[in-house]
Amino acid sequence: MLTFPRLTHEPLELMGHPIAPNTLLVGCIYLLHHREDLYPEPDKFRPERFLERQFSAFEFMPFGAGTRRCVGYALAMYELKIALGTLLSDYDLTLTSDRPLPPERRGVTLGMKGDVEMVFNGKRAVSPPVLAQI
Repeated sequence: MLTFPRLTHEPLELMGHPIAPNTLLVGCIYLLHHREDLYPEPDKFRPERFLERQFSAFEFMPFGAGTRRCVGYALAMYELKIALGTLLSDYDLTLTSDRPLPPERRGVTLGMKGDVEMVFNGKRAVSPPVLAQI
């Protein structure tokens, strides 16, 4: 939820705000992800927003950004793609409710307060692979 603190060594300007030397700065990833100029309707679950626009590493920070990116970023994204790809292609699932879940602090990160309840409707029908003729 928060970045590691940084101490300024010289005066600087950050988004129009003057920052004096020896000021401790801490970024808030939660607030970044709720900036209306970057995320219209930031409290609404809209995963398609990531298909509509390519966010820079400093606009979307699931694992930090820049040279201080989390060392587990690549593995986490790889695992996420495999798990979601397997679940969504093999199983038919339905949400039991469309009510939003409030966030809950979990150490330095945020998670959902409660569970995402789903109904398992069965395995998806598997189509036979299409073989190309050469």
